[in-house]
Amino acid sequence: MFKEHPKGLYILFFTEMWERFSYYGMRAILTLYMITEVSQKNPGLGWDDAFALSIYGWYTMAVYVMSIPGGIIADRWLGQKKTVLWGGILLVFGHSILAVDAIWAFAAGLTLIVLGVGGLKPNISTMVGGLYREGDPRRDKGFTIFYIGINIGAWLAALIVGGVGEIYGWHYGFGLAGIGMTLGLAQYLYGQKYLKDVGEPPAKKKETKEAIHKPLTKIEKDRMVVLFLSFIVIIAFWAAFEQAGGLMNIYTNEKVNRMFFGWQIPTSWFQSLNPLFIIIFGTIVASFWFNRQKLGKEASTLFKMAVGIMIMGIGFLMMSGASLQAASVGKAGMYWIIAAYLLHTIGELCASPTALSFITKLAPVKYGSLMMGSYFAATGIGNKVAGLLGESASHAGELQVFTGIFIFTAIFGITLLVFLKKLKALTHGAEDLIEDEPQAA
Repeated sequence: MFKEHPKGLYILFFTEMWERFSYYGMRAILTLYMITEVSQKNPGLGWDDAFALSIYGWYTMAVYVMSIPGGIIADRWLGQKKTVLWGGILLVFGHSILAVDAIWAFAAGLTLIVLGVGGLKPNISTMVGGLYREGDPRRDKGFTIFYIGINIGAWLAALIVGGVGEIYGWHYGFGLAGIGMTLGLAQYLYGQKYLKDVGEPPAKKKETKEAIHKPLTKIEKDRMVVLFLSFIVIIAFWAAFEQAGGLMNIYTNEKVNRMFFGWQIPTSWFQSLNPLFIIIFGTIVASFWFNRQKLGKEASTLFKMAVGIMIMGIGFLMMSGASLQAASVGKAGMYWIIAAYLLHTIGELCASPTALSFITKLAPVKYGSLMMGSYFAATGIGNKVAGLLGESASHAGELQVFTGIFIFTAIFGITLLVFLKKLKALTHGAEDLIEDEPQAA
């Protein structure tokens, strides 16, 4: 499996793994740091929950919305390879500055991370697609391997950065995230020899330069319509899913019984459940879709997105159960949280892994990185909506928010299924190219 792919895939695998280690490590402790009182042994900023969730929403939105200018810069001038490099450098400085215990460092660090992720995130994904020729059957497996790297980084981050941040000091955690990004940047520089002719500036490739000035065909325009409509689904999905780092994180910290044989589990460690479940169940879920396709049943990306958003929504029924139990006995059992993260993960595995491959196949060459940036921008908007939903819990209550998300995702998923055939028609057969193979590494 591993030997059949270009060596450049593993350079990008480890670069993304360490970038996600730094991002998700910082994300695991960010809201906890903001709401922790300054008088505590491990002091935080002492902000109230609603304000902290507002900052979290704006920050996570900005991180992904910056993928649009990051994609434009790569498409028009620098190319993906150099844009990823400069994004990585900004991330190293951003995470490192967060290790400084000062409010100016907090603001400066988050700003640099926003700029860095905007440069790195959309373009490294585009580079993965660039390792394979059009029609190469290894492409989806390559993205699956890449996706596994993302989740290994996220899993380790919640345990290591989260644990150190909560137990020994928030700024030690932020510093560890910076060290992780430094390792990722170092191996990216080392692996440049395996990334020749991938992600080069458009001026260096005659066919790319010609494609930039060529008008879109009718088929390309129709496919762009499908991509933009899929971004609406992405916004809805991540608006619900990203409660994990905000409202669910705070809820776990304040209203969940985390005692395990006399030891209290750090709140941030629950953030490791999602990537761990992805590593465990990724192959199982992908094999299910592959077998379904072999039987001639519906298994398109759009169908999986609809099913995924509904399964993920059911996870919020678990959170509603947790809210009812907490209201009754004071604290909710941690099994509610574990069940919610499991369902969220199954939904994500249905909706997310092939979305990156979906974009690289449907997007015209002239808008490759821009459309990838738009995908992450849609993710960012979803993150902001997630923050707004989290803020509303301080007024409406967690039970109402969790139940409302479940109802919305069910209606949204069913609506997408109703219009599935019309959307597939606009892809002009491209859906035949994006079916999954088993996610085996």
